[in-house]
Amino acid sequence: MTARTPTTDYPMTIYHKPNCSTSRNVLGLIRESGVEPTIVLYLETPPSKKKLRDLTKAMGIEARDLLRTKEAPYEELKLADQKWTDDQLFDAIVEHPILLQRPIVVSPRGTLMCRPWERVREILPV
Repeated sequence: MTARTPTTDYPMTIYHKPNCSTSRNVLGLIRESGVEPTIVLYLETPPSKKKLRDLTKAMGIEARDLLRTKEAPYEELKLADQKWTDDQLFDAIVEHPILLQRPIVVSPRGTLMCRPWERVREILPV
């Protein structure tokens, strides 16, 4: 594929963890498409509770679907228990951003949890 000059005319945002191979692969595909996305290093700057609510709504998923179940806080906080409300789950993610499933990509064509990483192709510019 020929490299394109990066553009910001196609606004994309990736909630990114640099040492995650899935997240790096998604970022690479976005850049190969010619887009330079806004990168949110969510471990350093966790999304707000409102932003998490907006993201789940845009993706058509539940708050629980945002959780990484293999992370220590998931077990420590007993988040598998169905007693937790969406607001409580969002609070847990804000407090422990490692719990956020990644990468999430927002584009004009939609918002996706890009697992597997190839899913990002669904929302790249055409």
